[in-house]
Amino acid sequence: MSFESIRAEIVVVDGRQSPTALSVARGTSRLLRSLGFSCIPEMPLASGRRADLVALGADGELVIVEIKSSIEDFRCDQKWPEYRWHCDRLFFATAPHVPLEIFPEDAGLILADGFGAEVVREAPVHKLAAATRRSMLLRYGRVAALRLQALSDPSAALGAEF
Repeated sequence: MSFESIRAEIVVVDGRQSPTALSVARGTSRLLRSLGFSCIPEMPLASGRRADLVALGADGELVIVEIKSSIEDFRCDQKWPEYRWHCDRLFFATAPHVPLEIFPEDAGLILADGFGAEVVREAPVHKLAAATRRSMLLRYGRVAALRLQALSDPSAALGAEF
């Protein structure tokens, strides 16, 4: 793994997220935590994509949440079907000002702001294959550990040894 790919895994807020998207992510993360999940924002996937939120349940369930901050954001970004390859359930999360009817019925839906969120529609379950689950769990653990290490020792995370 190259230095740049490790550095990309450590960066959580990279300037691409709008204030609305960051607010939706915070509220959605709070909801998922209350439901027993831990979350990693902006997690790189094996496909080269970056999931807005990846949540891991105590039973190993993997959930991906795609955040859409506006109608334009939803219409311009149609890569979301690929996220199904990496999770058991796929949700969209959005802000109160975005019309909910634009989101596809075959994905879950979360309505969120900076303080919290609620599940408007549950996501259908599409269980991952064992090999894909193992790969995702290893990636999740590695990304979480690298981010924790970067918090506790920022200069080491950016050192030449990476």
